[in-house]
Amino acid sequence: MTVESVFPRLEALLPHVQKPIQYVGGELNSTVKDWDACDVRWALMYPDAYEVGLPNQGTMILYEVLNEREGVLAERSYSVWPDLEALMREHGVPQFTVDAHRPIKAFDVFGLSFSTELGYTNMLTALDLAGIPLNAADRTMDDPVVLAGGHAAFNPEPIADFIDAAVIGDGEQAVLDITDIVRAWKAEGRPGGRDELLLRLAKTGGVYIPRFYDVEYLPDGRIGRVVPNRPGVPWRVSKHTVMDLDEWPYPKQPLVPLAETVHERMSVEIFRGCTRGCRFCQAGMITRPVRERSITGIGEMVEKGLKATGFEEVGLLSLSSADHSEIADITKGLADRYAEDKVGLSLPSTRVDAFNIDLANELSRNGRRSGLTFAPEGGSERIRKVINKMVSEEDLINTVATAYGNGWRQVKLYFMCGLPTETDDDVLQIGTMAKNVIAKGREVTGTNDIRCTVSIGGFVPKPHTPFQWAPQLSAEATDERLTKLRDSIRGDRKFGKNIGFRYHDGKPGIVEGLLSRGDRRIGAVIRAVYEDGGRFDGWREHFSYDRWMASAEKGLAGTGVDVDWYTTRERTYEEVLPWDHLDSGLDKDWLWEDWQDALEEVEVEDCRWTPCFDCGVCPQMDTHIQVGPTGKKLLPLTVVNN
Repeated sequence: MTVESVFPRLEALLPHVQKPIQYVGGELNSTVKDWDACDVRWALMYPDAYEVGLPNQGTMILYEVLNEREGVLAERSYSVWPDLEALMREHGVPQFTVDAHRPIKAFDVFGLSFSTELGYTNMLTALDLAGIPLNAADRTMDDPVVLAGGHAAFNPEPIADFIDAAVIGDGEQAVLDITDIVRAWKAEGRPGGRDELLLRLAKTGGVYIPRFYDVEYLPDGRIGRVVPNRPGVPWRVSKHTVMDLDEWPYPKQPLVPLAETVHERMSVEIFRGCTRGCRFCQAGMITRPVRERSITGIGEMVEKGLKATGFEEVGLLSLSSADHSEIADITKGLADRYAEDKVGLSLPSTRVDAFNIDLANELSRNGRRSGLTFAPEGGSERIRKVINKMVSEEDLINTVATAYGNGWRQVKLYFMCGLPTETDDDVLQIGTMAKNVIAKGREVTGTNDIRCTVSIGGFVPKPHTPFQWAPQLSAEATDERLTKLRDSIRGDRKFGKNIGFRYHDGKPGIVEGLLSRGDRRIGAVIRAVYEDGGRFDGWREHFSYDRWMASAEKGLAGTGVDVDWYTTRERTYEEVLPWDHLDSGLDKDWLWEDWQDALEEVEVEDCRWTPCFDCGVCPQMDTHIQVGPTGKKLLPLTVVNN
């Protein structure tokens, strides 16, 4: 049965909202397929504003992978701003897709990609606007399967009440496998109803269905165990890993936004995974092993992507792009190839120990020479040993000196506050490092016109990392420490005016910490925040710490646990963590040993170039680290002249 577009009703509301263009759809390379010609239909949502969601690579890749499949359609949805939400409620317009403006409730699967936990209230807004019951237990055959993915899905327990399923790891093959199961179930006449479909998904071992697991609690509030509550459901659910990135050269036709977005470029993921072993970095841990895209595969993706979009900048994406074993050949080959077109290249950020001036010059050759960003993460040598960020201050100063000496004038340094074992002195050394950077820049260039921006974020312990047991620094202590640092920098007459200082206060980090290491009891808190008007919690102007704390008091009443219990409390080895039944491939004993190494300030090498440290990923998942060089050159070899 054909599903009607809600656009005629929506269009009448658009003159009354900000940035109406974001709701119109029709972007270059977007896809609208015949509803009746398809038997499996996906609505994909990045639960944030269009300007943040449209450039998201994960959602864009899955959108294309699904739409390439015969008989399958995928459409996109983003969070609507509060002004449109109010009008939609007033006029009965449901949550819609931007491609064909079809109501979300009509789809078979509603997939949400969470790169941050702060999008949870936006999910509840979308479900409610769509007319889908917030609680998964209340849904019927007429409601889509609500599926969570993305990095935050590695601990989906806080939203277990609201989702039907979660997938951890790479999504490309996973969404196709799920599609096949949904298709077969529908073709058979939907036997056993919604429960049977979810059971079929659970039995694959790669889709987590929260309702099929019971959580038992100990008298002190900790988890006793998590137990499957029906036959055929696995005790642990495994992550998905795509081993050959060249087999998945997506997006082939990147979307070109209609409205301004956070990234105005065509992006190519040059490798996936990281083995640097930074103990705070969840992304680096959960995406192991390293899998490099070949130099030829990268060249072909860039060529096709630029032709399909007309963008003038190419972002070479990964967790540590300069670590690609052929990065020099990649950047030189691309800079040569697009010299006439003035296509710029960019890396998201550069590791101090992977930076060299030849690489920097290739990146800036065809584009503008913007500032350089480095992430030492910790201010002191001691704290960098704790977090396994093996960068000495001498390395940083020498690198910056080279950059300043070759024409750069602006350097941005990124740090974290609240790291395990951190003291005031560790944080104050951030200011000392920034001053030393300015001093070196002045010495090398012979000018005082040197800028260094210090950007600081609050540390949040994350699941599946060695710091998953660590206590989080309170919001008050974080703010106190950052105030001391700010005063130290501003009070310096010689360097203070040349140092920019940006930081977030400690309050959003506490909420993120509550959500990242929470269990199912946190669902009541999220719902209370949503019902009290919580939206867009990742946006400073919409975030309300007081609302979260009041909702936590209400939602956790009678449980014997509170916000501090989830955030500032240190965990022990014996404790069952809410995500232990979700298998990221990492051995829990190895993570614990690495946590002990952190406390003893012991550094660990990158296992790509040194013997294996037995983290567990490769043997357990039958995978292996992939690195070049391949000996091949960027293809095609000819310089492009339009």
